[in-house]
Amino acid sequence: MIRIQADALRRVIADIFHRAGSNESEAAAVARRLVDANLVGHDSHGVVRIPTYLEMVRSGGVQPNQHAKIVLDTAVFVVVDGQSGFGQVIGEEAMKMGIEKAQRSGVGVVALRHSSHLGRIGDWTEQCAEAGFASVHFVNVVGAGAIVAPFGGADARISTNPFSAGLPRPDGKHIILDMATSKLAEGKVKVALNKGVELPEGALIDAKGKPTRDPAELYATPRGALTSMGEHKGYGIAVFCEFLAGILSGGGTNRTERREGIVLNNMLSIILNPAMAGDRTYVAEEADAFIKWLLDSPPQEPGKPVLLPGDPERQNRAERLRDGIPLDDTTWNNIVVAAESLGMDGKATRAQAKPGN
Repeated sequence: MIRIQADALRRVIADIFHRAGSNESEAAAVARRLVDANLVGHDSHGVVRIPTYLEMVRSGGVQPNQHAKIVLDTAVFVVVDGQSGFGQVIGEEAMKMGIEKAQRSGVGVVALRHSSHLGRIGDWTEQCAEAGFASVHFVNVVGAGAIVAPFGGADARISTNPFSAGLPRPDGKHIILDMATSKLAEGKVKVALNKGVELPEGALIDAKGKPTRDPAELYATPRGALTSMGEHKGYGIAVFCEFLAGILSGGGTNRTERREGIVLNNMLSIILNPAMAGDRTYVAEEADAFIKWLLDSPPQEPGKPVLLPGDPERQNRAERLRDGIPLDDTTWNNIVVAAESLGMDGKATRAQAKPGN
């Protein structure tokens, strides 16, 4: 395990994507979002994705330097086509459109289709919260991204189909829920594979539908499948991610015949002005009162107080900004190899890393 300071890692990653065809602005945006995912502890959506992203660029699954294209625009509803562009750029542009509508009308609904991987969905929830808006987000995947079995099924039919929701707070400690509807995000399986560790019980089945803890089974031929978070409950939310994000955006649901080999995200985002429920003072005071009620619950284990959605990410960010971002040797080596393949100095890249713990 090694550690790398966030700024140094951003520079390396930005250089990689610039050399891969992104303009400087896009390369910086992709690097910022990937490194930020590591900073908050969502390593599954961070720099471990770099080799996959580069392969998608080479295969044409990602088109560098694309922007969000408006397909339909009304007072409160906008349909946006991502044109297979980097989700770190497309997602931010789409959220700006929805926020502008919420500022004018109190609500903005964005149906985004055909974006490349949108990264950590909490980024878009946080973007809305920073602008002062509550939001909910439903995401599905079309193409080769089916890696989750339906509840009771023995093979992969859907993706990890994330769900996210957020409520802004005046002190900036926004309440942000960001989760996969599978027991694990796919990237966490990749991280476990790179680290050489087993998965938790019940998170994965093999190609015969039998439980396994071996992360390699997800990438075997034939491949295994992840299971749903909360069994039928997570599966139910995942189904509605298909309906709401896939159908209402026009991007489609995840079926075998749809764009095999290419992975695209669709997302339905509902952005709300909290002042519609009353003045902002009421909203803030009521939220604070309920938060206090939750946090005053005595902990089951001493030293482990009740946390709110978003608290673990804030804690991770503070720690990793101070101590550096931890990366396993395999993930870091994959990044260096990717950098060298694009003409970067591998020795200089490796010099960014410091021994970790």
